[in-house]
Amino acid sequence: MDFSLLVFGDDGWGDEMLRGALMTMAVAACSYLLGVVIGVFFASLKLSQYIMLRYAADIYTTVVRGIPELLVIYLVFFGGGALLRSLASGIFGYDGYIDLPLFITGVVCIGLSAGAYSTEVIRGAVLAVPVGQIEAAKAIGMSTSKRFWRVLVPQVSRFALPGLGNVWQLTLKETSLISVIGLVEIMRSAGVASGSTKEPFTFYLLAGVLYLGLTSISNRGFLRAEAWASKGVRVS
Repeated sequence: MDFSLLVFGDDGWGDEMLRGALMTMAVAACSYLLGVVIGVFFASLKLSQYIMLRYAADIYTTVVRGIPELLVIYLVFFGGGALLRSLASGIFGYDGYIDLPLFITGVVCIGLSAGAYSTEVIRGAVLAVPVGQIEAAKAIGMSTSKRFWRVLVPQVSRFALPGLGNVWQLTLKETSLISVIGLVEIMRSAGVASGSTKEPFTFYLLAGVLYLGLTSISNRGFLRAEAWASKGVRVS
């Protein structure tokens, strides 16, 4: 291993790897937020009294969780560009080449995957809330909005945090797949650096260290969040 290759500046690749790590975090954070929003939406559909809405949500989670994430990336990357070109041609008469920005493509791809897993986590958390607490809130005259914000949301958040922490770790690691579309994150940076220096072990080992550092810090953050959310909860 040649550690001199990891210095910052023109003589090393340290700054390129750092920028790749920052891009990884940016994509992961945006994808995770998108996934949680998607998860809340489809979890509400799965809990709906209307069977067609439940079927629609089941189709989404089954399809996205049932096909490889790499295939999702290819479908969005190539299909998104084709859709944009079709819309531009049909609406504006523009026949030029259009593609989705790489960052948005990466966020959408990883976000769709995170959303499918978040859906099941949030649905399970809602079902874990004791029915008696909702009935008690109704009995004391709480409005629907107050029951939602004061009873349901705090309880669902507490039950969902461990599962959502796992979804975050999965999202963070899945960002490595978007290197195939050319977005320069950790794996893409490591690949370019190893190809230029002929030192693949050095840079892929550094990539592993970076991912391990990010996941470890994230795990500590979620553990603290779980501890905070569980304050005042008596464990029987």
